[in-house]
Amino acid sequence: MNLQGRNLLKETDFTKDEFLFLIDLAAQLRSEKRARREHQRMAGRNIALIFEKPSTRTLSAFEVGAHDQGAHVTYLGPGDTHLGEGESARDTARVLGRMFDGIEYRGFAQDTVETLGKYAGVPVWNGLTDQWHPTQMLADVLTMRDHSAKPLEEVALCYLGDARNNTANSLLVTGALLGLDIRICAPSSLLPSAEVQDIAEGLSRRSGARIRLGQDPSAMVDGADFLYTDVWVSMGEPVSDWDERITELLPYQVNAALLKSTGNPDVKFLHCLPALHNTETQLGRQLHDKWGLTALEVTEEVFESPASIVFDEAENRLHTIKAAMVATIGD
Repeated sequence: MNLQGRNLLKETDFTKDEFLFLIDLAAQLRSEKRARREHQRMAGRNIALIFEKPSTRTLSAFEVGAHDQGAHVTYLGPGDTHLGEGESARDTARVLGRMFDGIEYRGFAQDTVETLGKYAGVPVWNGLTDQWHPTQMLADVLTMRDHSAKPLEEVALCYLGDARNNTANSLLVTGALLGLDIRICAPSSLLPSAEVQDIAEGLSRRSGARIRLGQDPSAMVDGADFLYTDVWVSMGEPVSDWDERITELLPYQVNAALLKSTGNPDVKFLHCLPALHNTETQLGRQLHDKWGLTALEVTEEVFESPASIVFDEAENRLHTIKAAMVATIGD
């Protein structure tokens, strides 16, 4: 399948077959890396990595993946370019596109990465925006395929917690694209927007996906193969906003009782990370000191249990991001 020159700005940029082609390619590249017989398909390529937001997995995956495949990377962090302040995204795209073979962008506005993709003239990959997180979805699907013998169309995935964010948006749309049993469990005020729901419904009519949105965790997780959650609060938010958010979301915490509620002894736990599952971080200690909580969206018991496959998921960011780069700018 030829994806040369294509952008990955959101999940719907690819068909179901194209998306699954990237998953197959990622599995192949993972096998080659583990066997130490990787063929460098991007030798001599140059890649710009624009990071307006901090990153652990996305940055590491793009850098290691590029180096594994023989490419060079230039990191452009906050303040390293004029993007958005002294120079428009359109002008930045036309400059970088003359110098680089591919551009990764991790930042805020989806409009920014869309503009880069429109004007750069080289493939642009969305490492995360406020609306979509497509590279995470590639890793999540590869991880689910690794840990379930079922065809993807028979897999049931339930996301719980704050669902008005990029990860939940992308999970709903990706599940609809691929034909999964996809469930979003959240307070009604924190469900994906009507626009995102409409996109998913349209995709589901073609793929046969089963979509459910609801507020009752025990009912929504029944029979699920995978439970997924994401952080509820972040360091960038005012502490004054946390009280209401935490109170509203505590019933959606992924804990041992919720895993048991699935009725599936083989249920697995996913999280895009970082996770607030103990008090070993500054934010975790702050939460404990103010609210007496030792965990938020997932308990330590679940996070460190055999059900947790979050570090397989994190590693798969490397292999799937590498596949996206290879498929679009490789030889």
